[in-house]
Amino acid sequence: MILVLAESALELVPRELWRHPAVLADARRRGKRPGEILLDRARHHPAMSGLVDAERRGRPDIVHQVLLVFQYSLHTRRGMGRAYIHTRDGYVIAVDPRARIPKNYNNFVSLVEQLYALGRVPPRGEPLMELRREGLGDLLGELGGRWVVFHESGSRKPLYEIGVDVLNSVVVVGGFPHGDFENRWLLERAAARYSLGEESLDAAQVVCRAVAAAEAAAGLV
Repeated sequence: MILVLAESALELVPRELWRHPAVLADARRRGKRPGEILLDRARHHPAMSGLVDAERRGRPDIVHQVLLVFQYSLHTRRGMGRAYIHTRDGYVIAVDPRARIPKNYNNFVSLVEQLYALGRVPPRGEPLMELRREGLGDLLGELGGRWVVFHESGSRKPLYEIGVDVLNSVVVVGGFPHGDFENRWLLERAAARYSLGEESLDAAQVVCRAVAAAEAAAGLV
């Protein structure tokens, strides 16, 4: 199972917010420049009030929660999973299955900021995370051009049947807190769309169920 967390609310603080007092204070406290820190609604809420599409931005915690679920799963530890984080600002983060994501959120933020600065972590040796400029369509094309999407409009099936499909598929989950995919072709061209219930679920909950389904289909549990 290859996970693509699409349109993730992960980005560095945009230039138009660099001079805002909330951003300046946070950057000063951390000994960094405003453009070197991640946009985080929990820290920069006052600065984000006039930001375009603000309700979908500044949530690196979503990426953190998803990666904790995916990277520490039995499925990925057995070398059967790989994660890609597509960000709203046009980057892709490739995560090696061996990467152990920091469980502490602040440490995760520092790691991603280092990744933006250097393009890879660790700086030397074989990289466990790599950052590159790439569009979502190009990424999906590289991964085979067939994908399934978890979406509220999808069909309902028993979890095991979903697991059989996702086990050898590219699985797309939204990495944003509100709204819908801006890239509507994701839904239109998907090989399948699956819904996990009548209520909307957080991305980490969706990924948790998808991984559990894949593990069951693979006979790991």
